Amino acid sequence: MPGGVPEARHRVQEAMRAWGEPADRIEAAALIVTELVTNAVQHTTTRRIRCRLLRSADGVRICVWNRGRARIPAPATPGDSAGLPVAGVPAVGGDVLDCLSEDGRGLLLVDALAARWGTRAALAGRLVWADV
Repeated sequence: MPGGVPEARHRVQEAMRAWGEPADRIEAAALIVTELVTNAVQHTTTRRIRCRLLRSADGVRICVWNRGRARIPAPATPGDSAGLPVAGVPAVGGDVLDCLSEDGRGLLLVDALAARWGTRAALAGRLVWADV
């Protein structure tokens, strides 16, 4: 299943290039999809993960869906880091995020690169989306 992460990244880049999206938006989307699909692989037991791009006049929405229901922190509101891991602060489950650790930084990266992002849980699974 980890092989699906580079495949998702590559397909996002190909689709956005075909649409004529600017290089900076393509790179941001590639990083975001890498983080979201990686989270889905790492934090769920499902083998069914879907990635979808939705193009609009405002940009591109990346949607990653899986059948698992792992808890994902809520996105921060602009200018607020509530819900996101912070170095030295206990994370969900009581662990402290190490400043040098790469774990726990994916959603910080998504928050920094996306115009906005969010999650939606249902009995059938979880959707995480990000707009670029």
